[in-house]
Amino acid sequence: MSNEAHIPAVVSREEWLRARKELLSKEKEFTRQRDALSAERRKLPMVKIEREYIFEGPGGRVNLRDLFGNHRQLIVYHFMFDPAWEGGCRGCSYVMDNSEGSIVHLAARNTAFVAVSRAPLAKLEAFKKRMGWSFPWVSSFSSEFNYDFNVTLDPEKGGYEHNFESVPALLAAGKVCTQKGEMPGLSVFLREGNSVYHTYSTYQRGLDLFLNTYNFLDLTPLGRQEEPGQKMAWLRHHDKYPAIVGLNVSA
Repeated sequence: MSNEAHIPAVVSREEWLRARKELLSKEKEFTRQRDALSAERRKLPMVKIEREYIFEGPGGRVNLRDLFGNHRQLIVYHFMFDPAWEGGCRGCSYVMDNSEGSIVHLAARNTAFVAVSRAPLAKLEAFKKRMGWSFPWVSSFSSEFNYDFNVTLDPEKGGYEHNFESVPALLAAGKVCTQKGEMPGLSVFLREGNSVYHTYSTYQRGLDLFLNTYNFLDLTPLGRQEEPGQKMAWLRHHDKYPAIVGLNVSA
């Protein structure tokens, strides 16, 4: 799709202002709808976690309760990193590039943030160092965590679902392209004493909310500049872009 197809019409300032005010009315309505949806999300019931999940972290073996630290809430990003891979998923890396700066602010609101992947800890640590990240990252390699939260697909494991649909149905609809392997997602947990509860999970387009780069691009005339069916085809690990992509601002 040519970028020229996105070039807006040239109008007078008065015409632009009229169109902008019309759009502003829609934006305000969308904001109200989003606030109402967020309130519904907070009212979702929750499920007590009965299974003991063990993860491997830099300080040794930890359980799900340990991932909270001193916080009452926990956000887990299910980072795609197959044990056989040498590097993490580009899309998940994109999410983390957009999220890492939020972690200190989340902590100020009694909320921990941890990434979880199936790859062994040594691979996670090496890739984390390469990317220059500092967020907590643990390995679920020796547990059923990824399977139970539907982010590792395997027809021989569990209910074989993703995004709250059966994987065969998703394959038939073209919503996933593999019947076995890693998938991204995000899950939220609440701690009450020593008990942990699962309150929310989201997958696929539900993760767009956490991509500030997309949110910025959505404000521009050229938008995300992605061809139909080629979502994120342009994306690279942040150390793999050509040098000309970097900032070029002089004082």
